[in-house]
Amino acid sequence: MTVAERQREIKALVSRVKALEKALTLEKTLIEIKNIVWAKINQSITGQWQSIQAIDEQIELIGLAQFENQRARVALGTMLEQANKMINFLNHQTKEELEAMQIMSRTDAVLTSKKVLTLKGFVQTLEGKC
Repeated sequence: MTVAERQREIKALVSRVKALEKALTLEKTLIEIKNIVWAKINQSITGQWQSIQAIDEQIELIGLAQFENQRARVALGTMLEQANKMINFLNHQTKEELEAMQIMSRTDAVLTSKKVLTLKGFVQTLEGKC
């Protein structure tokens, strides 16, 4: 019986040694660490992805804004100089002189000219923001 008991003890010790060796290889720990690291990486990528999408949308909007800005510049052409000259001209004419030129409202004509100057301001602001 003592031999049988010792063999059982030896088998138990051998299985215990195998379990300890397995624990020493840190398989479970490494698997857990890998899972934690990958979870953190995925979480980080998810947060970054939203920023990347926002940046991409902003780049697209900037492209559209630059296109519209260029269109406005072409539309303005030499109208800036003409608008200033027209405002000065209108402000130095009498009501009768304006009626002779078929301009019924000095205010409307000046406001129309100022729209050009306002558009110029918008173009410059948009250009600066782009």
